[in-house]
Amino acid sequence: MGQALTLREVNWQRSENGSAHHTGKYPGKELVVRRGQAFTITLTFSGEWKTGQGLTFVAETGPRPSLQAKTQAVFDISKPASKDTWGAGLQSTSSGSARISISSPATAPIGRYRLSVRVTLAGRSSTLNIGTFVLLFNPWSKEDEVFMPNAAECNEYVLEEFGVIFVGSSFYMHSFGWNYGQFQGDILDICLSILDRSLEYRRDAATDVSRRNDPKYVGRVLSAMVNSLDDSGVLMGNWSGDYSGGKSPNSWSGSVAILVNWKQSGYKPVKYGQCWVFAAVLATVLRCLGIPSRAISNFNSAHDADENLTVDEYYDAAGNPLNTGVDSVWNFHVWNEGWFTRSDLGPSYGGWQVLDATPQEKSEGIFQCGPASVTAIKEGDVDLRHDVPFVFAEVNADRIAWTYDSATRKKKPLHTDTKSIGQSISTKAVGSYDRVDVTNEYKYEEGSQKERIIFKKAHEKMVPDAELRGTSARLLEIIPKPHISGKFKVDSPLEVGKDVNLILILSNLTSVARNVKANITAWAIVYTRKPIREIWKDTLSVTLAANEEKQLPIKITYAEYQQRLTTDNMIQITALCQVQSGTEVLVQRELTMTNPPVDMKVLGEAKVNKAVEVEVMFTNPINEEVKDCMLRAEGNDLLNGSLKINVPSLKPNETSAVQFEIIPTKSGTKQLLINFSCDKFSDIKAFETINVAK
Repeated sequence: MGQALTLREVNWQRSENGSAHHTGKYPGKELVVRRGQAFTITLTFSGEWKTGQGLTFVAETGPRPSLQAKTQAVFDISKPASKDTWGAGLQSTSSGSARISISSPATAPIGRYRLSVRVTLAGRSSTLNIGTFVLLFNPWSKEDEVFMPNAAECNEYVLEEFGVIFVGSSFYMHSFGWNYGQFQGDILDICLSILDRSLEYRRDAATDVSRRNDPKYVGRVLSAMVNSLDDSGVLMGNWSGDYSGGKSPNSWSGSVAILVNWKQSGYKPVKYGQCWVFAAVLATVLRCLGIPSRAISNFNSAHDADENLTVDEYYDAAGNPLNTGVDSVWNFHVWNEGWFTRSDLGPSYGGWQVLDATPQEKSEGIFQCGPASVTAIKEGDVDLRHDVPFVFAEVNADRIAWTYDSATRKKKPLHTDTKSIGQSISTKAVGSYDRVDVTNEYKYEEGSQKERIIFKKAHEKMVPDAELRGTSARLLEIIPKPHISGKFKVDSPLEVGKDVNLILILSNLTSVARNVKANITAWAIVYTRKPIREIWKDTLSVTLAANEEKQLPIKITYAEYQQRLTTDNMIQITALCQVQSGTEVLVQRELTMTNPPVDMKVLGEAKVNKAVEVEVMFTNPINEEVKDCMLRAEGNDLLNGSLKINVPSLKPNETSAVQFEIIPTKSGTKQLLINFSCDKFSDIKAFETINVAK
């Protein structure tokens, strides 16, 4: 008897395959490749082996692999691969080694595969374990459902580890950097474990794994798993303004810490997230698995819980916003788009698809959302899967403001608004930090005939009952034409630490004098417009002569809002104007207070494996000492994890200059993100682009 055949060595050709498959950035020794594209390995045998004879490969994934479910593939080295099957080819041989090309179909389930080879010689066969590799979606393959023809977009939406997210309000948009970090540490393993901890996997693991060939399915599962509801997923949401027991959503600067925290805690939900955090983490996971993804910010975003395309907002007689009703309008909302075809809907509905991990409403019994075709949203095709009605309402709903008397339980309509929902829909530009407006991808021009036709089409599908559907239109007829108009004008910079100076401008629209009583309130809110704490209130009375305009100054001092502001730095000011012998008029504005800046500079040239100093400077702009100062920093390939530095207290107008060291581990364009907090200012963010030389 001859010596038993063994595998002496396996060379996965990580460098060569990584370059060809755009997977070279994944760390570790395990091979990562993309489906629908050949990869090469070299096997070195010992024992009785004759070059190239009788090799049959087995690739399998999941707990119960089967040929029928396409989670197992058996293929001979002599059999060429077809479009829909696995295959192997012998490229070369030398002294007991075989260089072999292995091909997977572009429809194969993604995930971790076990690869073995059955060697048959002289009527005897033995099965040798080769090892494992990870198979991902392939946006560079024309046969793959996630194929993205533009190379620059592929680089941005799959390979880019840094992003910019737009937040604020329609009055004041701003942005901050985010570390997606899909190629860091064991993020790929964590992303695969997210799939393995889903409700679908727990119900039927074999079927779930077989369905991972479909980006629609994977995207929908991930939209459920990134939030913690139903399935103990990654992030727990919190919009209360009280973040004790966890971290404020504003304090995060990247996805890596969140995903690592989730794994290290034994897969307990990380506290806490809000919409942009859910969106950023989902973008990380989608990009990591090979689905092109980007974060989308929608300003004045409707949360139409009852899907009637009408959002109802309520106020009491004093002008205070009420937490009455199920609908709301968020100052902004961030969701994701994933890029793939929609074989279930037809070719015209492919491309960008909305996926939203923020738990707002249940879909098919759990908190998940999407994929909703952006084309279907624009065309009002709300009868198409998945969750198109909800997203259509987010960018198109009409608003109705009401006064509500809690004693009589009677409500009275104040005004309707058909244009303000879905403003300045934004995303990061390809290859730069600029904002790109994509509103016209979601809807036709606001107020145009086409836009109203699409709205009517969607409304008829979402609200089949014509009687119910007519509510909004009838209200337009019921509400009398106002006798006055009003608006708030900002009269000084909106900076935390300074007084807020506003002007309430009231105009008489009639030729008769009008007496006006304005009940004005200012509330600290979170970005969902949920009122958290009352800051200030006043009542002003004024007489407007015929066609007269008057300007009424309003001041809210720093002392009045200092202890009441939320970490979102947002104030909602409302004037409910009661007109003698006329209709009530609601005047409203959201104010976003800006934090003082934090400045950062690199003190020298950045080179691989060479230490370089970074300096961060902050000046206390207020007439009080600031305490409990903390600087956090993170940056892929610049710092090992995140850095925390306690900063001494700062007297009024005092400047701190903090220096720390970074040691770049890779060359290229990198981003260093910092977050400065103290007892008076929370989460002041900045980032610096650093070009690292070899």
